[in-house]
Amino acid sequence: MTRAVVKECWREVGFPELEECLGSEYHEVRLAGLLALVEIFSHAKRDAVTRNRCVDFYLSHTCKINNWDLVDLSCYPLLGVWLLDKDRSLLYDLARNGETIWEKRIGIVSTMTFIRNGQLDDTFAISDILLNHPHDLIHKAVGWLLREAGKRDKQALVEYLEPRFRSMPRTMLRYSIEKFPEEERRRYLIR
Repeated sequence: MTRAVVKECWREVGFPELEECLGSEYHEVRLAGLLALVEIFSHAKRDAVTRNRCVDFYLSHTCKINNWDLVDLSCYPLLGVWLLDKDRSLLYDLARNGETIWEKRIGIVSTMTFIRNGQLDDTFAISDILLNHPHDLIHKAVGWLLREAGKRDKQALVEYLEPRFRSMPRTMLRYSIEKFPEEERRRYLIR
């Protein structure tokens, strides 16, 4: 329902309305605002000013992006796309120094765009930063992105896992090897 509403009205939404949406106490309204922001960004392909404004707006409102779905549905189609041909130190900084688990999650989940473009190095490097994070929602995100990287290059994932799998959080490991054959998964899970 939220996506349908956004699809109908994103063209009429400006930054003041996005500000109002992200300030809402209602999760669905914040989600609608973020989805509209992604639409505005996506349709401004040749408009660098609008794209930069979208990114700046997003980064200045991370305190309002406070649930896994708000992160996962907004960060990689916006930040990931924007950083595809730019310096990515911002994501490393979010992963290392983010004030919330959501900012840290933005750091790893944004790499989905890179994975889809065959660029896996940042996913592995940011996974290392978050490897010992205590929160399960970070474990799930890192495991998910590692699994996605493995779909592109299983050998690269295996090389990443080999020196680390014994010390990885169980959830992270399970997510990352989910697509492996049963026997191979068992080998990793029996530590």
